[in-house]
Amino acid sequence: MDAIKHLHMPKKPTDPKTSFAYRRAGTVAAVAAATLLCPMLVEEAYAFKLFGITLWGKDEPDSAKVIDPVKYDVTIETGDADAKLKTVLSDASQLVTDKADPVSGDLGLVIKARDDRDRLIAALYENARYGAIVSVTINGTDIDALPPVPVFNHAQPVPVTIKVEPGPAFALGTVKLQGDAAGRDPADYDLEPNGPAGSLVIIKAGDRIVNDLKKQARPFAKLTTRDVVADHKTDRVDVTLGADGGPTANLGEVTVSGQKTVDPEFIARYSRLNQNRPYSPDELKKAAERLRKLGVFSSVTIHEAEQLAQDGTLPLGIEVAEGKHRYFGFGAQYSSLDGAGLKGYWGHRNLFGEAESLRIEGTVSGIGEKSDATDFNYSTGIIFSKPGAFFPSATFNASLIAKTDNPDAYSANTITAAANLAYELSDTDTITGGGEISAAQIDDVYGDNKYLTFSLPFEYARDLRDNKLNPTEGYLGTLKAQPSYEALGGTIFTSFEGSISGYKAIGAEDNVVFAAKLSLGSLIGADDLAAVPATRRFYAGGGGSVRGYGYQEISPYNANGDALGGSSYGLAQFEARVKVTQSIGLVPFVDIGSVSDSAVPDFSDLRIGAGVGVRYGTPFGPLRLDVAVPLNKYEDGSQYGIYAGIGQSF
Repeated sequence: MDAIKHLHMPKKPTDPKTSFAYRRAGTVAAVAAATLLCPMLVEEAYAFKLFGITLWGKDEPDSAKVIDPVKYDVTIETGDADAKLKTVLSDASQLVTDKADPVSGDLGLVIKARDDRDRLIAALYENARYGAIVSVTINGTDIDALPPVPVFNHAQPVPVTIKVEPGPAFALGTVKLQGDAAGRDPADYDLEPNGPAGSLVIIKAGDRIVNDLKKQARPFAKLTTRDVVADHKTDRVDVTLGADGGPTANLGEVTVSGQKTVDPEFIARYSRLNQNRPYSPDELKKAAERLRKLGVFSSVTIHEAEQLAQDGTLPLGIEVAEGKHRYFGFGAQYSSLDGAGLKGYWGHRNLFGEAESLRIEGTVSGIGEKSDATDFNYSTGIIFSKPGAFFPSATFNASLIAKTDNPDAYSANTITAAANLAYELSDTDTITGGGEISAAQIDDVYGDNKYLTFSLPFEYARDLRDNKLNPTEGYLGTLKAQPSYEALGGTIFTSFEGSISGYKAIGAEDNVVFAAKLSLGSLIGADDLAAVPATRRFYAGGGGSVRGYGYQEISPYNANGDALGGSSYGLAQFEARVKVTQSIGLVPFVDIGSVSDSAVPDFSDLRIGAGVGVRYGTPFGPLRLDVAVPLNKYEDGSQYGIYAGIGQSF
């Protein structure tokens, strides 16, 4: 982001044409750290906090954190500013926003007041108020007239007064684009005569011009001129922007630094910054994001050379810092219908030096829902992944997983070995194909049977979500096909599934996000459903589908009330994710599902669940608590469901 260096104007300019000089300034980012399940440790413990919320005790007083605390009272007078500008000015003033917090010493109060004046002038310029006057007094004296080491009376809070004369709102006058920016349409950069003339509009326009030039493979494009002249007679701002694109260039040699155990040749290859491809800032950004997603680096920075190589290409340097490669952790979830679940795992992110990952995990669920531990659901597995296998854009995955599942519909012991190759067609599109072998012993309504199933699963996914953990815009679509052969019974069958999830935010700060998911599935080829393993038939219900119903409660049933599993399903989920505060949200939702015994869903038995959830935002995704009821429950079926976990429901 750009910022403006403004000079304080003690009085309104008398020259009808006043030139304002702009200078780029760096951005300071504040990083907030969250501690999970750990009390805040201070010299003297005052409170126990979880995710920033005080659970018991009292917070340490602010005055105890400040050396030589000085309290103050602040008054802000904004003249004829409208309601919107009054809010902008109040929000920009840290004297106002921090008025309950003491400052450190009398000089600290003066420094804060001077910084506040600069912030207020910047906020006024951002709102095109170029004739504004801002003054700040402490104890009745203007801050520019105070002695170098001021001393105030602390018998009561020190009075601080901010006076703002906003002046008129300026509009854009003439706009000129020069140099390599000449010929471009100013309107493409939000620079139109009589349009908004805020300082950020002008700064962003210059940045966008430079970025557009860089997209033409011109790495040294820069802004050469940014002249902004405010005419106080006409309340107009004339703008001149000039740019120099510099030479075009292809990407050149890629060097790697900072690595310790990860192969530098792999880093360069996986970045996909192939030599002799045209320079593109977007490609550099994507390369950095791609390397970060490997999980082996704590930071990734791509440096561009300051000059071209002798062959006319642009050398690049990838600087990385490796994080910890070994990790372990645990997770938990809860449903009032299906009981509690626990998960533990250990992993290695750089097994052989090329970011290969190995993960060993185990889970147990159904705790509380089943009284006998032998009826709990257990799973253990080992999962291996090798990025950049065969091609830089391909990832090889392999797994071996053993499970014991005991839902109401069946009991199953399975061992599944799988391997696949995921290939990135583009930044948004991925195809995955491979093979799977599953051996299972299943006791269900059809008896105690053994199955040996060979499958060739295939998946296509398009992901246009803006955030995978908590999306607010975009969509995710998937198509899956899994041709299978059950060897012991000689049955050939194929399952097809498709889903699409969409997200749309409304409001100035995305305060409401509408989310919807539609899913369909069909099982084709098996005349006798008993020949298909119960683990491959379709069920619905539970925290991941129709909330309010028990896990796999939605299914076709026989005359004895035994769940059979279905040959097809349809599912629709709708949520309105409403942000109440920056951290807390409410989510009313409706889930609709149907499972049919025919290959095409007939929706003759629609089951609907509705409820409301609470979300609490954390750096690793929102914590989720949902309460739902079935609107047309089964006889003797579940009456409500409570679900807790991490992440959005979809």
